[in-house]
Amino acid sequence: MKIDDWLLDILACPACKSPLTASAETDELACSSETCGLVYPVRDDIPVLLVDEARKA
Repeated sequence: MKIDDWLLDILACPACKSPLTASAETDELACSSETCGLVYPVRDDIPVLLVDEARKA
């Protein structure tokens, strides 16, 4: 997964607006909020930030 640092700085979880953290080994972006805990997929280096596509961590 190749997501620039400047993009990660502005991306937020659509559900709770908390920052997202990248997981290179799983190609996912995880919400940093302990109460939300959604994990969003990254397909072809494009984050899919849809709550319907996310899974619970």
